[in-house]
Formats: sequence, structure tokens, C-alpha cells
Amino acid sequence: MSFHRHSLLLLSAAALAACSPLRPRQDADGLQSAYVILADDGAASARAITTAPACPRIAIDGRLARMAVRSPLSAIPPRPAAGGAKEAAKPASSPVQSCEMALPPAARSVTVAGRALPLPVAAPQRIVVIGDTGCRLKGKEFQDCNDPEAFPFARVAASAAAWKPDLVIHVGDYHYREDPCPADRPGCAGSPFGYGWDAWNADFFAPSRTLLAAAPWVAARGNHETCARGGQGWWRFLDPRPLRPQTGCDNPANDDIADYTDPYAVPLGGDAQLLVFDSANTSYKGFAAGDVRRERYADTYRKLEMLAARARHNIAVDHHPLYGFGAEQDKKTQAIRLFGGDAGLIQTFGAIQPRLLPANVDVLLSGHVHLWEQVSFSSDHPTQFVSGFAGTAEDIVPLPADVAPGTTPAPGAVVESMSSWIDGFGFMSMERKGADRWEVVVHDRDGRERNTCIVEGRRSRCALPQVARANAH
Repeated sequence: MSFHRHSLLLLSAAALAACSPLRPRQDADGLQSAYVILADDGAASARAITTAPACPRIAIDGRLARMAVRSPLSAIPPRPAAGGAKEAAKPASSPVQSCEMALPPAARSVTVAGRALPLPVAAPQRIVVIGDTGCRLKGKEFQDCNDPEAFPFARVAASAAAWKPDLVIHVGDYHYREDPCPADRPGCAGSPFGYGWDAWNADFFAPSRTLLAAAPWVAARGNHETCARGGQGWWRFLDPRPLRPQTGCDNPANDDIADYTDPYAVPLGGDAQLLVFDSANTSYKGFAAGDVRRERYADTYRKLEMLAARARHNIAVDHHPLYGFGAEQDKKTQAIRLFGGDAGLIQTFGAIQPRLLPANVDVLLSGHVHLWEQVSFSSDHPTQFVSGFAGTAEDIVPLPADVAPGTTPAPGAVVESMSSWIDGFGFMSMERKGADRWEVVVHDRDGRERNTCIVEGRRSRCALPQVARANAH
């Protein structure tokens, strides 16, 4: 048992021991969100976000306690010297307090301010995988956040919740509302923006309400959650580890600590586990000689290798694909160029292990590319699934049904089969059929099945090589 898990369980036990069984008091005033995050070894943490001066009460098997403060009631502060005048011009964040409480493994009933929370399942059979969920407001790219057709994440989340998962995996990029909506863009008029609670709530917590209530979450960190972007909210609300002054992203001087976190394992039962790793600060361009990120991610790989040895079957989870394709189209010639996985991680992991991930990793779940994609290999490489199609403006340059011999997303990876869906919002599900066998279904925003795949070990195959583009919503 990790020190963090042990200490949190002691805190939870001590708080509960001081209380006698009581009927939970309705304490919902100011409660913005309540949910469960999984961390090292599957340890569960109840989380709450509130505008109240005190953390809410939590009832665990009928015993009441007060949740602990994770971050005190305050606005998320602008980062010093991070954005200069541009950052200072952003609206003040509404003050909120983040609260937490470790959940005992044997807990059978948990409520926060009267709201029932979902509890972990020892061997989850039904898993939802989503990613890239926020509404893009940045630079010259503006999504119509006020239009549920253009930003359908709430609908996707509700459909995923109706599927009744045992576990939800988010593969990163929760926060996208970084810049103000242009005055001539009614589709996003009035949207909050910046890195405070208002933007986080509009982008993620409000639309995902039904799915947060449906099952515990494994939350991977995306590049939108680096310290220079949404990292302050990430650490306050979603990171599974303790929040310390040097890890909160408030002070840019600590970014070399706060921009990196250690990987962890979440048991799935049946000699299988998830391996979750933080790839937020990698670079698709690769790393120059002397870049400190080389050693940071080499350390990540070494720790992944140690964690992988704990189980026979491993499903890795991160934000950046290693074995997937993206596509871009030349505006003049209309020619489509494919590009492969993240160069920084391929460079760093590949220097240690040419396969890029430990030998008993069968599957990699990622996001970052705004589409759904599956790639399987005849070489000894894990199946790659990309599930980045839950809410953010989609990538619409099509991927091919197959690729020419020699075309590869990563060194030495020989493509055997691939499948994709562009320009269609939805979610991916995984239903367990054996120790290392899963049925994967691609659902549209209303939960309808659009494609199915079977995963056996490190190989997978889908019914359709390409899902027809969804022109009607």
C-alpha cells in the first residue's frame, strides 16, 4: 500500500471513528460537484467542489464526517508573469473550495451532502472511454459553445451514463475555454473563459454531471492541463495525488515539479490492470539535446515497467497516442498527409524499449487527436485506440481504411488493421469478455452503436474500417 493511500485511509478512519451513525444532513448549499477519483492501486477518493465556507459532510456506511480541504475557498489566482497583460485582463474566477476524503475499500454506501456517490467495482466489466471534451475558444478557433449540436458533450455524457458503466476513463484535455468569444460570434457569446472555476465548470463539470454520478473515474492529464494552461484547475479538482504548494501550478517557479506526475496502476481484476501515465508536457516535435523532459519521461518509462510487472495483462492510459495516425490536408493541393505518434515520447521511450511500452502492455488508450481510431499491428506492438471525440471541435481530415506497406505511426510498427470515425461525436465503451478479451463499441452522441471491435491480447479488429460521416444529428 502506498504511503498516500495509507495516510488518507487513516485520516478517513479517524474522522469516522469520532462520529456515531447518523442520518445524513442535507448540506447541499453551495455544492457544485461531487464525484469519485481513483488513484494508486485503485484507492478511491471522494471529491467535492463547493462555494460554501466549509467542506460538506460525507456519510460512509451511515457514519458522518466532514470532508477535508484540498484547496481552500478562493479564486484560482492568475499565474505571476505567465500571461502578462493578457492574463491580467481575464475575468476574476469565482471562488470555490475543493474537498476530499479517502474511501475505505469496504465502503458500501457513500453520500456527500445527501448525493449518492458511485463506488469502485473490484473487477469492472463495463468501461466508458472519453477524451477531449471541452469547447474550444482559443486563438482563431472558436466553437459554438452555446449550441448543443456544435458542443454536445452534455448529451454524450448522458448517453455514456445511460450505458451504466462500472468505470469511466478520461484520456485528457478537459479545459478548452482559454480566450474570450469574439464579439461577432453569437454561438459562444457570454461564455466564461480563462483558467478559473467558471470556465472549468462550463467546459467540464456541468456537462459531465450525469457521467460523474454514474461511476468512479480514472482521469489522465492532457496537454491542456499543463501548468501554463489549465493546470491549476487540474490539480485542485482532478489530479489523484495530494495537492501541495509546489504542485498546484500557481507559481511558475514550480512548473518543473508540477508539470510531471508519476504513473500509477489501477487493478481491473483477473490479473489485469490499467497503467495511467502523465504525458501532458511532451512535444510532438521531439526533444532537443539537453531538454530536461528527456529524463523526466525516461523516468516515467522506468516506473511504468516496474508497475507493469504486477499483472499479466496491462492496458496503458495516457493522452498522447504512440501508435496512432493523424491527418492533415494541404489547402492548395488537397493532398492528405498522415503523421504518426507523439515524437517526444517515441524518442524517449524508444531509447529504452523499441516497442515503446513494456512487453506485457496489450492496449494503449489515448486522445489528443479529435476523432475515434483503432490501429492493430502484426508486429509486437499494442493495439492503439484514440477516443478524442466527445465534445471538442472535431478533426475532419479523413484517415484511410488502410495504409500503404511501410507506412507506420511508430518505428517498427507494422499495421495489420485500422478503423476510424471522423466528424462524429460520441464515446467508446469496453465490455470484458475474458482475461485479455474485450468488446469495444463506438457509440454516437445518442448512444447508438456505430462500430464494434474485438480485442484479444495485443491485437484487435473492427467490423468497419471506416464509419460513415455523421451529417445529421
